[in-house]
Amino acid sequence: MAFDKPSLKGRALRLLAQREHSRAELQRKLSAHEEQPGELAQALDELQAKGFIDEQRVIESVIHRRAARLGASRVRQELQAKGLPADAVAQAVAALRGSEVDRARDVWRKKFGAPPADASERAKQMRFLASRGFGGDAIRRVVAGDDAPAFEPPED
Repeated sequence: MAFDKPSLKGRALRLLAQREHSRAELQRKLSAHEEQPGELAQALDELQAKGFIDEQRVIESVIHRRAARLGASRVRQELQAKGLPADAVAQAVAALRGSEVDRARDVWRKKFGAPPADASERAKQMRFLASRGFGGDAIRRVVAGDDAPAFEPPED
């Protein structure tokens, strides 16, 4: 083995030192460097057995980095793109949904800070929040300045 060419495990560790990666991400990034079939899978198995690859840490990392600025649907999209298990992604997104309105309000306040003056400004603010992945209910509540629940059951 030459010193100028790092092994697959070395390349994977270098990637993992930069940020958390899922197994699927590492597989995708390192597959071009695999010389013998099965070599990459074996290296990733060893790293996973030693705890270097951990799907739960990847989820926590993405949520920590992105949830303050993005809505639950956009965070879900990023987690799914990393090839993470669907049930773990669903649990993480469900936990984010509870704070969706507060997070949307914070993002809106930083960008705009004032209620819309007319319909075009309202549409602009709503499009901005939608592009960040916030849900329709949260967007309507934030732009309207409403702190009450959007849907209240009728009283009989």
